[in-house]
Amino acid sequence: MADELDLLRRANPVPADAPPLADGPLDHRGARHLDRLLHERTRPTPSRGPLPGRRGVRLAWGLATGAVVAVTALALLLGGPSAPPAVAAPRPLAVRADATPVSLDRLAERAEAAAADGGPALRKGTHVQSWSLGMSDDAPPITLPEERVVRWTADGRHTELVVATDPRHPGRPVIGEDADGNPRRVEDGHVISDTTYPPSWSDAPPHSRPPHDPDRLRAYLEEAQHTDAMNTSQLLDAADLLLDNWTLGARESAALVRLLADSGGLRPAGEVTDRLGRHGQAYVHEVTGVRRMLIMNPDTGAVLGLETTFTEAQPEYGVAPGDVMEYSAWTR
Repeated sequence: MADELDLLRRANPVPADAPPLADGPLDHRGARHLDRLLHERTRPTPSRGPLPGRRGVRLAWGLATGAVVAVTALALLLGGPSAPPAVAAPRPLAVRADATPVSLDRLAERAEAAAADGGPALRKGTHVQSWSLGMSDDAPPITLPEERVVRWTADGRHTELVVATDPRHPGRPVIGEDADGNPRRVEDGHVISDTTYPPSWSDAPPHSRPPHDPDRLRAYLEEAQHTDAMNTSQLLDAADLLLDNWTLGARESAALVRLLADSGGLRPAGEVTDRLGRHGQAYVHEVTGVRRMLIMNPDTGAVLGLETTFTEAQPEYGVAPGDVMEYSAWTR
């Protein structure tokens, strides 16, 4: 019992000094600890799971549907209310109004043709850069930019490097986390964590090898999401989770595009340049209060990024329509 109690105390996503009964999405630290709390005891060996903050985004969807979730008060906001923010929140990506959208069916055909010609292979591990909004009811929202690289070795070990950096403003200080997970100003490239994990061979999604057949991939993602009938929001969550664990090859990307096309819930929006300067096609899904935009390579169908923005104001958190809740950019 002592071990379980210690695990609960270490994994508690809400710090002791958080305001009582506060509601809102979890910050990076809270999301990471919640993921450990939910999954650490069921994994064969310790594993970090999804990118910190991503589960916070999924929990934030509950905000739009009436669910109440905990939020960490960011009371240590860089020396007080008069201090300038270390990094400005990113603006939502702008879709070119004069561009002709490419349907997902057409993109799936391109991806399948590219996969037939060869293309990159599937690789376990990920390289992702993210911007995640931390909110509370007693401090302005702040954006935490991070870069995460996960690499696996043949013997089942893996390393995870997480640094605080914003590629839009190289060399400038950004907001990162201290050892206790509190936000503070740090230098660009500040190492948040650098961890090596012992061998792990989980046979459950998303840790097991994903298939490259659309129907089998759907079943794989449904198992990862613990559902037997994914809607579009759940499919985007599942794709997000998949990309935080695997760098997809050409065949897996083609299967994912076909699966997204068959879902029918994403609207082609047109051309967009992502936050790493890459050209892509944008596909949009909206629910109450939130818009998600998937950015995909127009030739291969590979997912480049996923942006979540508010479409309704939440003045209690200082959030306005168009504010970016979360953005991720994946690279090989």
